[in-house]
Amino acid sequence: MDNRPIGFFDSGLGGLTCIPNLIKLLPKEKIIYFGDTARTPYGSKAASTIKSFSRQIADFLVNHDAKMIVIACNTVSATCLTDLRQRYPNVPMIGVIQPAAERIVKTCSTMNKIGIIGTKATIASSAYKQQVHDLNCELELYETPCPAFVPLIEEGIIQNDIMDLTIKYYMDDFILENRLDTIVLGCTHYPLIRSNIKRLYPTLRIINPSEEVAYSIKRTLKEENMLAEDSDFENVFYASDLSENFVNMIDRIFYAEDVKVKFKNLELETVEETQK
Repeated sequence: MDNRPIGFFDSGLGGLTCIPNLIKLLPKEKIIYFGDTARTPYGSKAASTIKSFSRQIADFLVNHDAKMIVIACNTVSATCLTDLRQRYPNVPMIGVIQPAAERIVKTCSTMNKIGIIGTKATIASSAYKQQVHDLNCELELYETPCPAFVPLIEEGIIQNDIMDLTIKYYMDDFILENRLDTIVLGCTHYPLIRSNIKRLYPTLRIINPSEEVAYSIKRTLKEENMLAEDSDFENVFYASDLSENFVNMIDRIFYAEDVKVKFKNLELETVEETQK
């Protein structure tokens, strides 16, 4: 038993899409979340910069007694998972790409044509192709970066023509040229536009890594005898810039609960707190 919270982090608000799946699967677990909203997006930054930011946030979560760290960001999972595991060898560390790769292999065959959409950094890393092909080298995968999705989502530009046109700009030719029947949302922000994608491409099957990571968390906690039983910890959500969109997303997920939202400036070491 371990009643300490699970630490989540993302470049912004996208990692919040993982939380409902975890709560449904493991309702006794508590969460400490950090969204680096002041420095988002990560996907267009250099790998060395992403690693520096990720170490800083991992240090913050460990110092706040997180029993496990979930990298709720495909970009960081692709570029920093090994580095962070070496930095904290005694803290279970889970990324979002491996659970998604396992789901792809379990549900797809050589008859499928599978597309991966993600940030520039995620696609450039080829992390999805590598991890899927480690499990089944015969699956046919195609990848394309969609760098404008995250900034639009962070600004709350989702259910409107601007987002639909952006989706079509990146995906129309990608789907048509490769005759895709399956798409993998290779960024935890992208579930927030899942309904747009489904409406625009109704026959496309969508694999959402934000759903799959909860099962890996449960399996790891069970193996390590770290499942919570009776935690007094409150779910707390930190942001490096407490934007209106970040708070609105928490409202959408936790509309029936009191949630603490804290502002944490990693450079100035100041904390401001609001109680909803």
